[in-house]
Amino acid sequence: MTQTSENVTWLTQEAYNKLKDELEYLTGPARTEIAAKIAAAREEGDLRENGGYHAAKEEQGKQELRVRQLTQLLENAKVGEAPAADGAVAPGMVVTIAFDGDEDDTLTFLLASREYASADIETYSPQSPLGSGVIGHKVGEDAEYELPNGKKASVRILKAEPYSG
Repeated sequence: MTQTSENVTWLTQEAYNKLKDELEYLTGPARTEIAAKIAAAREEGDLRENGGYHAAKEEQGKQELRVRQLTQLLENAKVGEAPAADGAVAPGMVVTIAFDGDEDDTLTFLLASREYASADIETYSPQSPLGSGVIGHKVGEDAEYELPNGKKASVRILKAEPYSG
């Protein structure tokens, strides 16, 4: 997945299908399930002291927020191919960097939006300071980005390859 602007998100066909399936589940079976939970909890009586009712309503709110996020993401998505493995850093790639040229102090991360985040690899947004600092640089080049305190940091690109997860 790559983002080239605030409004357009590039997705692989596989990622698009996965997100579309999640949206269909949330707007179909999941809505029916949560409505049934709320109805069952409502029948238990006094809603002020009904923990099951409040938990179900909170779950419903989170679910509807995710529906809105997915709807907006999919409306603005462009389906395309993963970035080319030409050694240049681009969104949708796994990047390994060395801090200040020290090849013992490295970080490997996926450069992608949060929809691609997973437990098996750290993910940095293309809009993050580090992400925007390394985009376009090739393996072997140095890149600079701004730290939260306003200072500049330098990294060397060691590896950049398309994400296959």
